[in-house]
Amino acid sequence: MPASPARVLLYSHDSFGLGHLRRCRALGGALTAARGDLTTLIISGSPIIGAFEFPERVDFVRVPGVIKLRDGAYTPTKLTVETADAFRLRAEIIEETARVFRPDLVIVDKEPLGLRGELTQTLRMARDMGARLVLGLRDVLDDAEALDQEWARKNVGPALADLYDEVWIYGVKDIYDPLAGIALPPGLTEKTRYTGYLRRDTAAIGRGQPRFALPAEPYVLVTTGGGGDGDGLIDWALSAYEHFGPDLPPAVFMLGPFMDPARQEHFLARAAAVPEVTAAVFDAEMERIVERAGGVIAMGGYNTFCEILSFDKPAFIVPREKPRREQWIRAARAQELGLAAMLEDPAERGEPRDIAVMADAIRTVMARPRPSAAFTPGMMDGLDEVVRLSDIWLAR
Repeated sequence: MPASPARVLLYSHDSFGLGHLRRCRALGGALTAARGDLTTLIISGSPIIGAFEFPERVDFVRVPGVIKLRDGAYTPTKLTVETADAFRLRAEIIEETARVFRPDLVIVDKEPLGLRGELTQTLRMARDMGARLVLGLRDVLDDAEALDQEWARKNVGPALADLYDEVWIYGVKDIYDPLAGIALPPGLTEKTRYTGYLRRDTAAIGRGQPRFALPAEPYVLVTTGGGGDGDGLIDWALSAYEHFGPDLPPAVFMLGPFMDPARQEHFLARAAAVPEVTAAVFDAEMERIVERAGGVIAMGGYNTFCEILSFDKPAFIVPREKPRREQWIRAARAQELGLAAMLEDPAERGEPRDIAVMADAIRTVMARPRPSAAFTPGMMDGLDEVVRLSDIWLAR
């Protein structure tokens, strides 16, 4: 009897933005590309997961979406049900999916127990069925004090000690150690692996093309990632073009699908009046848009940072500082190491933005050093390392 195909289950909670989904999509594609006997299933709460093309043997199950409010509470994004019922429904779908799929390896993105603990029972069941469990973390989570308090509040320690076989950090320890200063259970350091950053390429995302025409000449890409917190960057950069447009290079503005629809319409109308600007809300072929850019002005999310590094684009990173310090920490370290420049947003401190400062960044970004000048060995080998580590567990 031939051996059963290897099965990997990826959990992506997706309460905000695109980062978790796109990271899982990259991991799933790399794993199936490396092994012809492997199939990957992604569990996601993203409302736009269906807009993406997935590689062969990578599929997804979507659970009802929830979103985190400014006060820290969650609410369903579509269903008119009580929040507790939405989470109960999510948990039951997740558990039944794992029961039927019977994964050999489970990779959980960022949330050790899932949103509000929705993954706990599934992890225990999968472990009892023989699956190996891995927690995957981005390079920066938050500052140490905030993360320590969050994990203590969620009682993460026992899960890290008793359930997970390994922790994979998709970054480089010498650049930033997200677990430094955290109260960790005994033995966790020994089962933590740093993979390097997850390289992106256009070959891995299929044969599609952006849905709108890109400028023929080199352009500056202004991008917010998911866009839910990107109003400030778009307004600042668009104001610079409204005042200095003829003196600036062509630009492509990507607003983000989670930006408030009224704000999307407002920015699209403003952009339409500026000849140097092309604007769109969302495109699933973001890698191609980054690849063709001459320079990037972006917020400091993990996936955008990986794209800047992968396609070797000179960049200014404009990080947010709330509700997490993640983006600011990443941007500051990138600037220290020569991987990108950081442009702090004075509005984060309650001060007015100077459009001339943004115009100067747009005008000069393409002439800045490329990040590859500061690369270290293995820094961009994250996907290869994930495949190698997965093979070890699947072989067992």
